[in-house]
Amino acid sequence: MDNLVIADKTFASRLIVGTGKYSSLPIMVRAHEASGADMITVAVRRVTISLPGGGGAARGSKEESLLDYIDRSKYFLLPNTAGCYNADEAIRTARLGREAGLSNWVKLEVIGDQRTLFPDNEELVAATRVLVREGFVVLPYTSDDPVVCRKLEDAGAAAVMPLGAPIGSGLGIQNVNNIRIIREFARVPVIVDAGVGTASDAALAMELGADGVLMNTAIAGAQDPVAMAEAMKLAVRAGRLAYRAGRIPRKAYASASSPVEGLVGR
Repeated sequence: MDNLVIADKTFASRLIVGTGKYSSLPIMVRAHEASGADMITVAVRRVTISLPGGGGAARGSKEESLLDYIDRSKYFLLPNTAGCYNADEAIRTARLGREAGLSNWVKLEVIGDQRTLFPDNEELVAATRVLVREGFVVLPYTSDDPVVCRKLEDAGAAAVMPLGAPIGSGLGIQNVNNIRIIREFARVPVIVDAGVGTASDAALAMELGADGVLMNTAIAGAQDPVAMAEAMKLAVRAGRLAYRAGRIPRKAYASASSPVEGLVGR
């Protein structure tokens, strides 16, 4: 089996999906099922949680929670720190998720610019160091910068998650060579996160050697999210298989697929 292994866990699917922007929670559930994913990321700030000892979240405990629509016997929950703009804020949010029993894993997001949603890599590295020391399994969302990815590895990240393009843009992978370089030198799994628009983008990420792809908007925002989720499942599988198979070299000129030696008249 060609499974994805991160830290101490093994996943059958190399596709990780999100929970935001769906037109309804039942459609989200159907899309998750169609995706074949076994890891789902959810923003700590979007869920209704109760803390041990009776402390509750700001919202009332009777409020319907996003978590009511995620079968945790089927899916591994990956809390994320979406909406955080500095290291301290992200660290507090990660701690809150762990204290509420979500997970000691965290998809670490520290945003540096509200318009582009590009990460603040300096704050990201700082937050990674702190959370790793506190026993978190940290998967940081970062720019497609090989140097930053190396610094995150050195800080103890269990995987690196370079963006393919800005969050929610659907532009596909903009810096193909950067992803290839990151994969070549990374000592931990590389998960392309953000910017995927359609199935070919996911397949390309995997063909470049990425260990997985994380996406949300490309599925949730599609005209048919359930169908797109299935398309993404197949694309990730196909791209991974193509990567392992080894593509033929690119050539400037044609090369006959049938040999000409021994043909009649020759």
